[in-house]
Amino acid sequence: MPGALNKDPALAEREAYVARYGVAPSEADHATLLRMIEDQLKEGLKTMVEPFPETDREFAAIIDTLRPLGADQLREKLVISGWLLKPYGEEEMRCQECMYFLVHKRWCDLPELSLPAEPDWWCRLWRI
Repeated sequence: MPGALNKDPALAEREAYVARYGVAPSEADHATLLRMIEDQLKEGLKTMVEPFPETDREFAAIIDTLRPLGADQLREKLVISGWLLKPYGEEEMRCQECMYFLVHKRWCDLPELSLPAEPDWWCRLWRI
């Protein structure tokens, strides 16, 4: 196929999710999204946990990187936001204490992420 080498990476990622899970992240239910996230991280996906944004400007720069990503670009969202399946740092920060975490929905309500999350997970966009 002449155009196969120039395939849009976002489209290729979407197709990989559909092949593996039968659905793309943008169409997945809560449980399937959780499984997609867990699978990638358990399979060794390395995320950018550092540098932790200490200032509003640093936080905004990460948000600006996430904002153009579509719902099907789950892998990039996880990498850029520094997603982990466990608490982080000396204080063992976790989603449970983050201002964006919706406890009863088990959901990160930060618009640029908008993903399911477990209370003991963490990302570098953590805020109190």
